[in-house]
Amino acid sequence: MFARSLFSSTRPSIVRSIKPSLTRAYHPKVIDHYQNPRNVGTMDKTLTNVGTGLVGAPACGDVMRLQIKVNDQTGIIEDVKFKTFGCGSAIASSSYATELVKGMTLDEAANIKNTTIAKELSLPPVKLHCSMLAEDAIKSAIKDYKTKRTRVTLGPDATASTNA
Repeated sequence: MFARSLFSSTRPSIVRSIKPSLTRAYHPKVIDHYQNPRNVGTMDKTLTNVGTGLVGAPACGDVMRLQIKVNDQTGIIEDVKFKTFGCGSAIASSSYATELVKGMTLDEAANIKNTTIAKELSLPPVKLHCSMLAEDAIKSAIKDYKTKRTRVTLGPDATASTNA
């Protein structure tokens, strides 16, 4: 259902039938990230150094979860995981985004624009929403991490007063 559902070992005939059409419709970088997605998985979202972003696009049904693990002392993103339910471009955008943010500071990652992702993957205009989802997922994960850190440093009531 998530990132590699079409490529499970129970469906090898589907993979063979899809491959030729993929190579005609998508840039090789999209195909590579779709067939060999990087950093697929999950982290324990209850950890205070893990931020989780969950975003979706109602128009096409794509849903993306991206998680970051941050070194609390340095503010550097040490690990990133994702799971995406969606088209090849959504999976590729998620995969590339995880590679992009790993090793960045929170501020650097927060400044990533969807155009960077779209340009790297050569996404056509009709698939730009996939790169927008990836940007939104990164920003949402960072926001979740910062909210958790505020609770840890100021206490559980701090979030309620800052959101009022």
